[in-house]
Amino acid sequence: METSVITDAWQKSKLLIKALLIGVLALVLLIPAYFVQDLIRERQARQKEAIAEVSSKWAGNQTLTGPVLVLPYQEIFQEDNKILTVRKLAYILPDKLSIQAVANPEKRYRGIYQVMLYSSDIRITGKFNSIPLQQLKIDPANVLWQEAYVCVGLSDVKGLKEEISLNWNDTAVLLSPSSVNNAVMKDAVTSGVKVEDGKEINFSATVSINGSGQLLFTPVGKETTVALSSTWPDPSFTGGQLPDHRITDSGFVATWKSLAHTRNFPQAWKEASYQLEASSFGADLFIPVSGYQKTMRSVKYAILCILLTFAAFFIIETVNKKSVHPFQYALIGLALILFYTLLLSISEYTGFNTAYIIASFATVGLIAWFVKGILQSARLSSILSVVLVLMYGYIFSILQLQDYSLLLGSVGLFLTLGVIMHFSKRIQW
Repeated sequence: METSVITDAWQKSKLLIKALLIGVLALVLLIPAYFVQDLIRERQARQKEAIAEVSSKWAGNQTLTGPVLVLPYQEIFQEDNKILTVRKLAYILPDKLSIQAVANPEKRYRGIYQVMLYSSDIRITGKFNSIPLQQLKIDPANVLWQEAYVCVGLSDVKGLKEEISLNWNDTAVLLSPSSVNNAVMKDAVTSGVKVEDGKEINFSATVSINGSGQLLFTPVGKETTVALSSTWPDPSFTGGQLPDHRITDSGFVATWKSLAHTRNFPQAWKEASYQLEASSFGADLFIPVSGYQKTMRSVKYAILCILLTFAAFFIIETVNKKSVHPFQYALIGLALILFYTLLLSISEYTGFNTAYIIASFATVGLIAWFVKGILQSARLSSILSVVLVLMYGYIFSILQLQDYSLLLGSVGLFLTLGVIMHFSKRIQW
């Protein structure tokens, strides 16, 4: 009788000790899960390096700013009985600016990574109503009319495919890359132009550029309209204003209309610095790559997968009076961790969804085969397989429904806890 009591006490203690060991093992398995996260970050970094390398040889993000008319003038004043002359600059923006752009996307490859590039033909038209010298409080006699020039800003001048011919009041002038020494632009193409007080100026030009990533436009006109079209079906609109747009499988068309009061710089000023590009808007032409982000998010559920699998396996072995060594739990845990390396490596070639299906079925198959050999029962192995399939399906749903992931996760965990509570009642602790 005493021996039976001791045996029962030992069995109950054995179950408790084993459950604690399994819990510790689950926490230990978070160490390789952390290394998997490190691996994902490394692959992301390599992808960014590949994109940066290809883009640097083609051209980077492009922001088109201008045209801006720069008007040098003199200020004459007296100091210590001496007459001093100081050269200053006035900046005048167009009253009307119309931009029509077509972006032609082009995919390039660096190893296994895709890089999105584009070439764009941009038609610019507009006008300056007149030079607002009175508004700027500049005496026309002090203006250096012969030194007036126009500049068009381009964030990566290397992307220019050909020289820009600007039609300036029916006179063709060539804009050439130049290091502009003014408070508005650093990288620009410029040319001297003829300007007369009180005269309207009409202009037009075609700009052909290469670029990658973003294509942005700065609304320097008192009234600016921009129309951008492309055959790329996955744009991301960015900047200070959102457009009216239409996106289809064959591409997109987007239009912006901007007025002077929507930006943070005036129509004309002198000797002041403004960040014109801060008001830019446009589109980001990129290849949607959510594989690394989704893989990283899935790894964050590793502890949940391990605990649920171990809990299901522990209940199955205990209720059916089977004996499984903690080392065999460790092997199952390693299979669960290897799921993420499979997911990461396959997703670089097939995309996340396909990779998830392949990796999950491979992992479920491996664990089912192993458990069948341990428990010598196809039925129990099938039960655990169903649990694993439901678990991976549940996590996949969370990853897809980003906006509702918290709600779905909370409800799913609540129901899972209820199921574990129900079946744990059969265990004689």
